Amino acid sequence: MCEEVGVLYVFGFERTGVAMGDLYIVDPEPEPGQEGAERGVRLEVRLLEQGAPPGSIYSARPIAVTQPVWRADLLESVAGPPGSFDRTHHHPAMQGWEPGPRVFDRDLQALPVEWVGARLAGLETLLAEAGIAADPAFARDAEALRGCLAEIMDTLIRLLQRVQRGELATPPSGPEPAEARDGWL
Repeated sequence: MCEEVGVLYVFGFERTGVAMGDLYIVDPEPEPGQEGAERGVRLEVRLLEQGAPPGSIYSARPIAVTQPVWRADLLESVAGPPGSFDRTHHHPAMQGWEPGPRVFDRDLQALPVEWVGARLAGLETLLAEAGIAADPAFARDAEALRGCLAEIMDTLIRLLQRVQRGELATPPSGPEPAEARDGWL
Protein backbone atom coordinates (compact mmCIF):
# COMPACT_ATOMS: atom_id res chain seq x y z
CA MET A 1 0.00 0.00 0.00
CA CYS A 2 1.19 3.53 -0.77
CA GLU A 3 2.17 5.35 2.41
CA GLU A 4 2.64 8.82 0.91
CA VAL A 5 1.50 11.82 2.87
CA GLY A 6 -0.30 13.10 -0.22
CA VAL A 7 -1.00 11.33 -3.49
CA LEU A 8 -1.19 12.86 -6.97
CA TYR A 9 -2.46 11.09 -10.08
CA VAL A 10 -2.34 12.66 -13.54
CA PHE A 11 -3.93 11.20 -16.66
CA GLY A 12 -2.44 13.08 -19.57
CA PHE A 13 -3.63 13.42 -23.13
CA GLU A 14 -2.40 15.67 -25.94
CA ARG A 15 -3.33 19.09 -24.50
CA THR A 16 -5.40 18.35 -21.42
CA GLY A 17 -5.17 16.11 -18.41
CA VAL A 18 -7.09 15.03 -15.36
CA ALA A 19 -5.21 15.52 -12.09
CA MET A 20 -6.48 14.30 -8.74
CA GLY A 21 -5.19 13.95 -5.23
CA ASP A 22 -6.20 13.89 -1.60
CA LEU A 23 -6.70 17.17 0.22
CA TYR A 24 -6.95 18.33 3.84
CA ILE A 25 -7.81 21.99 4.23
CA VAL A 26 -8.78 24.51 6.91
CA ASP A 27 -9.91 27.86 5.50
CA PRO A 28 -8.92 30.75 7.79
CA GLU A 29 -11.85 32.82 6.43
CA PRO A 30 -14.61 30.33 5.59
CA GLU A 31 -18.00 31.17 4.17
CA PRO A 32 -20.87 30.77 6.66
CA GLY A 33 -21.65 27.08 7.13
CA GLN A 34 -18.22 26.04 5.82
CA GLU A 35 -16.31 26.39 9.10
CA GLY A 36 -13.92 23.69 10.25
CA ALA A 37 -11.54 21.32 8.55
CA GLU A 38 -12.39 19.58 5.28
CA ARG A 39 -11.00 16.40 3.76
CA GLY A 40 -11.48 14.61 0.49
CA VAL A 41 -10.31 14.44 -3.10
CA ARG A 42 -9.75 17.33 -5.49
CA LEU A 43 -9.98 16.60 -9.21
CA GLU A 44 -9.00 19.15 -11.83
CA VAL A 45 -8.96 19.30 -15.60
CA ARG A 46 -5.66 20.95 -16.46
CA LEU A 47 -3.92 22.07 -19.61
CA LEU A 48 -0.71 20.19 -20.42
CA GLU A 49 2.41 21.16 -22.33
CA GLN A 50 4.97 18.75 -23.75
CA GLY A 51 8.51 19.97 -24.13
CA ALA A 52 11.05 18.70 -26.63
CA PRO A 53 13.53 16.20 -25.23
CA PRO A 54 16.43 18.37 -24.00
CA GLY A 55 19.13 15.85 -24.87
CA SER A 56 19.41 12.66 -26.82
CA ILE A 57 16.50 10.75 -28.29
CA TYR A 58 16.48 8.82 -24.97
CA SER A 59 16.36 11.83 -22.66
CA ALA A 60 13.36 12.46 -20.44
CA ARG A 61 10.76 14.82 -21.94
CA PRO A 62 9.73 17.87 -19.92
CA ILE A 63 6.03 17.77 -19.11
CA ALA A 64 4.20 20.75 -17.62
CA VAL A 65 0.86 20.38 -15.88
CA THR A 66 -0.32 23.95 -16.24
CA GLN A 67 -3.48 26.03 -15.89
CA PRO A 68 -6.54 24.49 -14.23
CA VAL A 69 -9.74 24.99 -16.21
CA TRP A 70 -12.29 23.08 -14.09
CA ARG A 71 -12.33 21.66 -10.58
CA ALA A 72 -14.45 19.28 -8.54
CA ASP A 73 -13.85 19.11 -4.78
CA LEU A 74 -15.28 15.91 -3.33
CA LEU A 75 -14.92 17.18 0.22
CA GLU A 76 -16.61 16.56 3.53
CA SER A 77 -16.39 18.11 6.95
CA VAL A 78 -13.83 16.35 9.15
CA ALA A 79 -16.32 16.70 12.01
CA GLY A 80 -18.95 14.74 10.06
CA PRO A 81 -19.18 11.07 9.17
CA PRO A 82 -16.96 9.66 6.41
CA GLY A 83 -18.78 9.60 3.09
CA SER A 84 -21.13 12.50 3.88
CA PHE A 85 -19.87 14.65 0.96
CA ASP A 86 -21.43 17.61 2.79
CA ARG A 87 -18.85 20.07 1.38
CA THR A 88 -18.73 18.61 -2.13
CA HIS A 89 -18.87 21.26 -4.85
CA HIS A 90 -17.33 22.26 -8.16
CA HIS A 91 -15.86 25.30 -9.85
CA PRO A 92 -17.20 25.47 -13.44
CA ALA A 93 -14.50 27.90 -14.53
CA MET A 94 -11.24 28.98 -13.01
CA GLN A 95 -9.97 32.56 -13.23
CA GLY A 96 -6.33 31.87 -13.93
CA TRP A 97 -5.11 29.89 -10.94
CA GLU A 98 -7.99 30.96 -8.68
CA PRO A 99 -11.31 29.16 -8.44
CA GLY A 100 -14.58 30.98 -8.81
CA PRO A 101 -17.17 30.61 -6.06
CA ARG A 102 -18.12 27.15 -4.85
CA VAL A 103 -21.08 25.77 -6.77
CA PHE A 104 -23.06 23.20 -4.79
CA ASP A 105 -25.16 20.76 -6.79
CA ARG A 106 -27.49 18.21 -5.17
CA ASP A 107 -26.74 15.61 -7.84
CA LEU A 108 -23.00 16.08 -7.30
CA GLN A 109 -23.40 15.63 -3.54
CA ALA A 110 -25.72 12.63 -3.92
CA LEU A 111 -23.67 10.75 -6.56
CA PRO A 112 -20.28 12.46 -6.71
CA VAL A 113 -18.37 9.83 -8.68
CA GLU A 114 -21.08 9.40 -11.27
CA TRP A 115 -21.56 13.17 -11.60
CA VAL A 116 -17.84 13.79 -12.13
CA GLY A 117 -17.67 10.92 -14.63
CA ALA A 118 -20.50 12.42 -16.66
CA ARG A 119 -18.79 15.83 -16.69
CA LEU A 120 -15.47 14.33 -17.78
CA ALA A 121 -17.20 12.31 -20.53
CA GLY A 122 -18.28 15.65 -22.02
CA LEU A 123 -14.83 17.26 -22.02
CA GLU A 124 -15.63 19.42 -25.07
CA THR A 125 -18.62 20.96 -23.26
CA LEU A 126 -16.69 21.33 -20.02
CA LEU A 127 -13.88 23.22 -21.80
CA ALA A 128 -16.33 25.44 -23.70
CA GLU A 129 -18.17 26.32 -20.48
CA ALA A 130 -14.81 27.20 -18.92
CA GLY A 131 -14.13 29.64 -21.78
CA ILE A 132 -11.40 27.60 -23.47
CA ALA A 133 -11.31 28.17 -27.24
CA ALA A 134 -12.04 25.13 -29.42
CA ASP A 135 -9.02 23.30 -30.78
CA PRO A 136 -8.83 20.03 -32.78
CA ALA A 137 -6.48 18.65 -30.11
CA PHE A 138 -9.26 19.00 -27.52
CA ALA A 139 -11.57 16.79 -29.62
CA ARG A 140 -8.84 14.13 -29.74
CA ASP A 141 -8.32 14.53 -25.99
CA ALA A 142 -12.04 14.13 -25.34
CA GLU A 143 -12.09 10.86 -27.24
CA ALA A 144 -8.97 9.61 -25.46
CA LEU A 145 -10.37 10.63 -22.07
CA ARG A 146 -13.61 8.74 -22.74
CA GLY A 147 -11.47 5.68 -23.55
CA CYS A 148 -9.74 5.98 -20.16
CA LEU A 149 -12.78 7.08 -18.15
CA ALA A 150 -13.23 3.76 -16.32
CA GLU A 151 -9.59 3.84 -15.15
CA ILE A 152 -9.89 7.48 -14.06
CA MET A 153 -13.07 6.77 -12.12
CA ASP A 154 -11.54 3.65 -10.49
CA THR A 155 -8.66 5.82 -9.30
CA LEU A 156 -11.08 8.42 -7.93
CA ILE A 157 -13.02 5.73 -6.06
CA ARG A 158 -9.83 4.27 -4.54
CA LEU A 159 -8.68 7.72 -3.40
CA LEU A 160 -12.06 8.44 -1.80
CA GLN A 161 -12.01 5.07 -0.02
CA ARG A 162 -8.54 5.78 1.38
CA VAL A 163 -9.68 9.20 2.62
CA GLN A 164 -12.75 7.68 4.25
CA ARG A 165 -10.59 5.01 5.96
CA GLY A 166 -8.38 7.78 7.35
CA GLU A 167 -5.29 6.84 5.32
CA LEU A 168 -5.14 10.06 3.28
CA ALA A 169 -6.19 13.71 3.78
CA THR A 170 -5.32 13.48 7.44
CA PRO A 171 -4.98 16.43 9.82
CA PRO A 172 -1.64 17.51 11.21
CA SER A 173 -0.93 16.20 14.69
CA GLY A 174 -2.03 18.39 17.58
CA PRO A 175 -4.97 20.78 17.78
CA GLU A 176 -6.73 21.86 14.59
CA PRO A 177 -4.77 24.74 13.07
CA ALA A 178 -6.43 28.01 12.12
CA GLU A 179 -5.18 27.49 8.55
CA ALA A 180 -3.95 24.37 6.75
CA ARG A 181 -3.60 22.94 3.27
CA ASP A 182 -2.09 19.54 2.65
CA GLY A 183 -2.31 18.08 -0.83
CA TRP A 184 -0.85 18.46 -4.28
CA LEU A 185 -3.78 20.33 -5.82
